Amino acid sequence: MATEDGTSGPVPFFTQARTFEALWPDIRARLTEVIDNGKFSHGRQVARFEEALVRWTGARYAVGVNSGTDALVLLLRACGLQSGDEVIVPAFTFVASASSVVLAGGRPVFADIDPVTYTIDPKSAADSVTSRTRMIMPVHLFCQMADMDALLEVAHRHRLTVVEDSAEAIGMRWGGVHAGLLGAGGVLSFYPTKTLGAIGDAGAILTDDRQLAEAAAALRHHGRYGRTLAHFPGISNETTVNGVNSKMDDIQAAVLLAKLTRLHEDIARRSRLAAAYTERLAGMPGVLRLPTVVPRTAQTDPVFYVYLVEVERRDELAGFLAEHGVGTETYYPAPLHLQECFAHLRYRRGDFPHAERACERTIALPLYPDMSVDDVDRVCDLVRRFTTRGPA
Repeated sequence: MATEDGTSGPVPFFTQARTFEALWPDIRARLTEVIDNGKFSHGRQVARFEEALVRWTGARYAVGVNSGTDALVLLLRACGLQSGDEVIVPAFTFVASASSVVLAGGRPVFADIDPVTYTIDPKSAADSVTSRTRMIMPVHLFCQMADMDALLEVAHRHRLTVVEDSAEAIGMRWGGVHAGLLGAGGVLSFYPTKTLGAIGDAGAILTDDRQLAEAAAALRHHGRYGRTLAHFPGISNETTVNGVNSKMDDIQAAVLLAKLTRLHEDIARRSRLAAAYTERLAGMPGVLRLPTVVPRTAQTDPVFYVYLVEVERRDELAGFLAEHGVGTETYYPAPLHLQECFAHLRYRRGDFPHAERACERTIALPLYPDMSVDDVDRVCDLVRRFTTRGPA
């Protein structure tokens, strides 16, 4: 973006300032309703957002909760995960994919990734199945879904439940079915940087299974079944299972309702910006690898949540861009099987080479609807300067 004197200004990794300003009249009206209603959690706005999310995704049920991580924990519990049950998780993903398994009482078992899509490799997942495996958790990352046909076949062969970590995948579809709805259920995260982002933490569970939705809804509200959403007396409902307090705030629901009205537009904008990156970075030296959306056995709908590239000297590039006012993010600095919190699982370096390589080479460039094509030009010019100058 250009400053008032015509020079190039900084390009943050993420900002939604202009979007929020444009939506502020709608957001303000919704927030005023929340304040006037006097119920700030688990109220009318949450109910309306759940209904809107059902219409937008095609899910039969949407259950709003207070984060994408809680959505995973509660979904695993609602699916019947028992103490010691194993859940297969890719080694290259955000830690919440695996820590949710631990928090739900299970044991994560890692698998390697496909080196092109960065999603779980179905063969590696199949090789990780043991007699204690109960579930498999594909994680849809960056711009595309995992190979769901192959993974569903693995699950069917071994009688496993498929739970989708679709936290990044709003708008992604497989054969017309929204991410999170091909297995037992899936989740969405509304962390501010997400394709549909709140102004704090929020998440949701998607499913077509009524009993699963009811169980998840009870677990988010201290284990209370029956009417609780937007219903003050529901706090006195009998507790039937040990639940938690994971109710969605109405303030977050109000913001999400306003932003949902322009989600299709924002997704299209992300696609155009990603195409601009690809056009400008194509043909650069072999040290840079661009995102590749792979063909699948069904029609898919990629959504560019993150524009991820692989590059040699990744950390040097991040430092160079930072010096010139461009923000980046490292996805992810260490594979899960080598992180200290999972040391008790006794994995070793070399167990999942594709995941380990990705952690050493991948970097996310800025990508969000408030960006301009001039911002993309600036980032690409700097990347080109770095890759052509050689090691420092």
